Amino acid sequence: MSRLSWANRMAALASLGDEKRLQLFELVAASPGAVGRDDVAGATGIPRSTVSFHLDRLVQDGLLAVEFHKPPGKSGPGSGRPAKMYRPVAGEIGASVPDRNYDLAGELMASAIERSTTEGEPVAEALPAESFRKGRSQAEAAKTLEDFLVQAGYRPEPDGDGGFLLPNCPFHRLSNKHPGVVCTMNGAFLRGAATRFDASADRVAPADQPGHCCARIMPPAGAVQTRGREPGGQGG
Repeated sequence: MSRLSWANRMAALASLGDEKRLQLFELVAASPGAVGRDDVAGATGIPRSTVSFHLDRLVQDGLLAVEFHKPPGKSGPGSGRPAKMYRPVAGEIGASVPDRNYDLAGELMASAIERSTTEGEPVAEALPAESFRKGRSQAEAAKTLEDFLVQAGYRPEPDGDGGFLLPNCPFHRLSNKHPGVVCTMNGAFLRGAATRFDASADRVAPADQPGHCCARIMPPAGAVQTRGREPGGQGG
């Protein structure tokens, strides 16, 4: 499953704040296969109409998915309509304020170590290469670069010149302790995403604005700028 947006993760966690909904989600999540409303109602003693309402709400909040299956042992004409079945779509859901994505950082670093181990490439080269690849891959699902930045948790803000400031760093705690490694990784990740929408990765530039990401997004090539660029800082 692709990573839920911050807003969707918050909605999912809020949804599980309902005691009955949490009970139903845990029952479906623990089942070896998709289950129907009648099965859930029978197992919990909750009225079928109530079960149906809460299960559909869990689908709406991105925690469950729906499948349709014929009743077991029945097929062909007269066997009845396919039954609506539910299955979990997410193993773990977490949210933080502001949005952080340490799972992504761990995945990038693990991929770089694996690449270094199997191919003999130095980790210092493998990490930006894997980060660039992942950024490009993740951006495939976005309609625009700004859309990607929102989904990735950077909270982009237009800078007035056609570019974006990035008020949030998804790797904040790591970047404070290991700025050289994390900012290089982050810059490569953003450059990979930028090439999905622009042939050049030059739109990603260093930034040293306090409380912001170590990178910013510059205007597209040829865009008219109304003010000068801010001084660049260390990092990617």
